[in-house]
Amino acid sequence: MELPDTQSRQPEVRINLTRVGVKNVKKLVEVARPGKRPTIFISTFNVYVDLPSSLKGANLSRNFEVIDSVLQQAIEGQVNGIEEVCNAVARKLLDHHEYADRTEVKMTSLYMVKRETPVSKTECHEVVEVHASAVADRNNGKPIVRKMIGAEVTGITACPCAQNIMKELASAKLRDLDISEEKIKNFLEEIPMATHNQRGKGFLLIETDDDQRVELETIINILKDSMSARIFELLKRGDESEVVFSAHKNARFVEDCVREMAKRVVEKFSYLPGVSVITIKQTNEESIHQHDAYAERKATIAELKAEIKTN
Repeated sequence: MELPDTQSRQPEVRINLTRVGVKNVKKLVEVARPGKRPTIFISTFNVYVDLPSSLKGANLSRNFEVIDSVLQQAIEGQVNGIEEVCNAVARKLLDHHEYADRTEVKMTSLYMVKRETPVSKTECHEVVEVHASAVADRNNGKPIVRKMIGAEVTGITACPCAQNIMKELASAKLRDLDISEEKIKNFLEEIPMATHNQRGKGFLLIETDDDQRVELETIINILKDSMSARIFELLKRGDESEVVFSAHKNARFVEDCVREMAKRVVEKFSYLPGVSVITIKQTNEESIHQHDAYAERKATIAELKAEIKTN
């Protein structure tokens, strides 16, 4: 007995739909690496296709089949990087949904990274939130794919404003103790003053052409190095003093973090086409306020290059 194909019937209200698909699909993603253990991502997928007005519904089971097929390719080393996973899924969806002109794949993953503390060299782990996506347009049988790769990481920031206030107070106290101006200057250059700190969350997303490659580890390092200091899950006493000292020696506003990220993106990814879109965000969870501080920049890499060059 042939079962009815309800999705292929005409709907009562005939309008096109921009996105039809599945959300919150949980998958364990393994990306093979030559000579190394595979990289593991605990991932959530959102997968969409557009739907013409002539069809009542999309065949959603095909989305799961495509995801599983591509994930197997990643395990076997045929797909490199999670943005390539999204790329491959977006392309295959066009093959499996012949009525669709556009497919979209979004992927959010938890990625466990092994780190080493700065002084004691103690091994510890941290969790990084990774973002990847791809959009494929059929383009008369010659698909055009745009893909994105990015991450959100946590660091520490120290406030320059409060630090300068404390610096002035310290200078006045030292003068009261008859300390010479030269010694005060030398002391303040060597020892950073107290200030309030924030746990900062940096976000960087880079859109690229189909044939361009962006290293995830480079993105993570840009984010970490654009805040006042890196943080670690486990700290010995020497590590703790190093992190605190480094953060206060490198005080940055939320705006400073975004600008530093932009500068580092231009330095590290200068090979990308000028039309590549860069999205940068920084959120600082204030310690002496009940609100958070926030800054953002979205621009092409060509625009960032031009602005930084003129400074």
